[in-house]
Amino acid sequence: MTVVRCAWAGDDPLMVAYHDEEWGVEEHDDRRLFELITLEGAQAGLSWTTILRKRDGYRRAFAEFDPVVVAQFDANDVDRLLQDASIVRHRGKIESTIANATHVLDVQRDVGSLDTLVWSFVDGPIVRGSDASAVLPSQTDESRALSKELKRRGFRFVGPTTIYAFMQAAGLVDDHDPTCFRHPT
Repeated sequence: MTVVRCAWAGDDPLMVAYHDEEWGVEEHDDRRLFELITLEGAQAGLSWTTILRKRDGYRRAFAEFDPVVVAQFDANDVDRLLQDASIVRHRGKIESTIANATHVLDVQRDVGSLDTLVWSFVDGPIVRGSDASAVLPSQTDESRALSKELKRRGFRFVGPTTIYAFMQAAGLVDDHDPTCFRHPT
């Protein structure tokens, strides 16, 4: 029996595994949410496959996305990370990850968790309808609102399109094609 997946998963084993096991699965762990925000921001201008191939490097480089540790990184760490080929060596993206770690800690102090903040923008996962021919949006009212709030709190690389991709990755939105075996019919 052939398994039907969303077309974007293609046949790259890394992308297939990501599609089958992660994308659209509800995430509530603050470190994983911080990771997903970071990776979606790093992806800007690149393919998601490139970012997935560098994910282990990101985890090593950014202390498994422990915001307490990453928030303490300094200019020497930025210089070190700019030499690290296992991540995207873009000063702005590296510096934003460090700054965003501080903002994650602020959110945890203010509202209890990053999870509480991001999930407050949806009433449970938003599920794609039954029209397989529908074009997926690049952003929504919810992603624009969450992006605005994150920016208000100082986060960077969190535009509404990046945040919509984050929402898909973290399961706030389930955009699996209605014919996909992962669609929650």
